[in-house]
Amino acid sequence: MRICSGSKAICVLLLLAGIAIQACAQAVKKPQIETLNSVGNGYSITLEPISITGFAGLHSFAGAQLDGKWVLIGGRTDGLHRRQPFASFAATGNNTNIVVIDPELKQSWSATVNDLPPALNEQLQSTNMQSIQRGKMLYLIGGYGYSKTAGNHITHNKLTAVKVDCLIAAVQKGGSMAACFRQISDPAFALTGGQIGRIGDSYFLVGGQKFDGRYNPMGPDHGPGFSQQYSEQIRKFRINDDQTVLSISKVEISTDKENLHRRDFNMLPQIFPNNEVGFTVFSGVFQPTANIPFTNTVNVVSDKIKVEGAFTQYLNHYHSAKVALYDASAQRMSSVFFGGISQYEENAGALTKNDDVPFTKVIGNVTRDKDGKMTETKIGEMPGFLGASAEFFLDPRVPMYESEIVKLNEIKGDRVLLGHIVGGISSTRKSIFFSNSGSESEGSKMVFKVWLTKIDRRSAGETK
Repeated sequence: MRICSGSKAICVLLLLAGIAIQACAQAVKKPQIETLNSVGNGYSITLEPISITGFAGLHSFAGAQLDGKWVLIGGRTDGLHRRQPFASFAATGNNTNIVVIDPELKQSWSATVNDLPPALNEQLQSTNMQSIQRGKMLYLIGGYGYSKTAGNHITHNKLTAVKVDCLIAAVQKGGSMAACFRQISDPAFALTGGQIGRIGDSYFLVGGQKFDGRYNPMGPDHGPGFSQQYSEQIRKFRINDDQTVLSISKVEISTDKENLHRRDFNMLPQIFPNNEVGFTVFSGVFQPTANIPFTNTVNVVSDKIKVEGAFTQYLNHYHSAKVALYDASAQRMSSVFFGGISQYEENAGALTKNDDVPFTKVIGNVTRDKDGKMTETKIGEMPGFLGASAEFFLDPRVPMYESEIVKLNEIKGDRVLLGHIVGGISSTRKSIFFSNSGSESEGSKMVFKVWLTKIDRRSAGETK
């Protein structure tokens, strides 16, 4: 499905005037319209679709970038998983290639993982791995998919270290990739759909689940059986890596059965009002007592967590392309989410609840001001039902903190490339889960340049 096609098509999303979503306890509530500068410094966001030669479409993958090139590992080539156990997460939809993309040349290269040892190639074609890049190393944890060795679908218990420069060279030149990987096993790594972040030398593996067997919406007692165990934890540890030996140490576990019982969420690095750094866990699924998304958020700072009791998130509930920006002069943190899946939607100017939890076009922004007050705002729309299980690659030339939060105050120029939205699920309509034959969605081939453009305040109706 091609939306807003053509390399010169541009979809403009002004961030100056947004729809601020305030308290909405009932099914329908009129949102309040406010005029505000959603990302600070008077910038708007512009999406420009580009076409990458040879890129066949992908979602739920792990990614890294180095020297202007991207590496995509794992994930799926089909669309939203089907309800029928025999068809859900079929091995035929696994991404069995390592994909390298040069966005400047708009070209891609690929190499099969099937020539690698089974324990490695099976994890490298799994979906929803937890991943994090540090310099030239990419660390992959867990992931769910079919294992020929086990004869079943499993959650992998692996931590794999990837030498990104080695892998890019091997894929582009057609050489052996084996030397680019090292792998260890531990039950703590058997997770899928969680997130991982880093503060200093400590890694934080947050949420997720261990799921073994075929997906079955009727439950494990009806048809093909499965086992499912939510982590409900933050697993904090150090990665010891001298480029030869790989291990972990200083493992600490924090459990919260109520607030960390979630997966498939967005987590973004944050600068909090006291200048402490950490992460915020946004929404995710499923609540312990109901099959609906969480609407609260959880802050992770050093060795503790804190639930935001005064804020409710209504938009962008599942994993999607996302980016964090900080306006240091205003001490305002912005977390921007591009499309995805949401329990709430806008209909004729009203916010309505849809427990089918459909795809959404909404681009949402959650801001935290200098006093800690959080506000959610609709700042625009994707040009289709896009963004779910996509990834955002920040342009390395954008000024950013070590945690990859954009330094808004240090951006120079009137128009700057912020980064790219890559892949994800492209759906033909918003609600397909209960009538999904496999043709209603696909792994998206679309890549969007995301531009920051200074707003002309005079043209926006402002005067000095």
